[in-house]
Amino acid sequence: MMDAMNMSTDTNPDSYVTDDGRTIGGVVMDLKNITLRFGGVVAIKDISFDIREGEIRAIIGPNGAGKSSMLNVISGFYKPQEGEVWFRGKKRPPMRPYQVAQQGLARTFQNIALFDGMSVLDNIMTGRLNYMKTNMLQQAIWWGKAEKEELENREKVEKVIDFLEIQHIRKTPVGRLPYGLKKRVELARALAAEPSLLLLDEPMAGMNVEEKEDMSRFILDVNDEFGTTIALIEHDMGVVMDLSDRVVVMDYGKKIGDGTPDEVRNNQDVIDAYLGVAHD
Repeated sequence: MMDAMNMSTDTNPDSYVTDDGRTIGGVVMDLKNITLRFGGVVAIKDISFDIREGEIRAIIGPNGAGKSSMLNVISGFYKPQEGEVWFRGKKRPPMRPYQVAQQGLARTFQNIALFDGMSVLDNIMTGRLNYMKTNMLQQAIWWGKAEKEELENREKVEKVIDFLEIQHIRKTPVGRLPYGLKKRVELARALAAEPSLLLLDEPMAGMNVEEKEDMSRFILDVNDEFGTTIALIEHDMGVVMDLSDRVVVMDYGKKIGDGTPDEVRNNQDVIDAYLGVAHD
């Protein structure tokens, strides 16, 4: 992707065009000198990097490197003791989860967080909560504005179901699904929120080769067709190198690499700490 990017000379200098024709825009999120502590444990130490409009940005590193903590800082779940998070040109204050979602952020989790007793359709509908403005009484009566609102939200959800090719399980309780399909349902719930920035915490974890290929295709399609900016944590280096425009590498809470997949895979600090060997 970005391995052999071409800088655009006739557009915004903060943007560039990749060899596959995608336009990567200016900075969406800028993390400046982030330090996060849990008591005496420093999970993240003075890390800075940015995420640009329309790119797929990977965060990699060994277990315990601080990747999930960083994703929690990006999502607003953790507030760093030092440093600043800037989103779309404005410093982001402490926020509640629903406020972060209203800003256009959605995420999946390393450990699947779905409602096993609910159907696939109902699980995905929970991703539309920010778009439901009627109160509980109106929804219980299901008449007038409440009926119109739910039908509109269901239409959005059905499009996501079609996009991720899970029509055949839409009425199935999530608890009955195999692991790979649960991961896809969790992605569907995040997409139902119509995020401008999608955060994926190990979307391929525990999957077989076929499931990884499917998930990789869907991630690329989300980025290409919807123009969604994506930040992901992933351990599968083949997936990271194939999907990502840029990669930031963490080790023991510090940043040891940041650049294109080619730059990262040839970075000696990264090789020593994580990859083990250089990849031609």
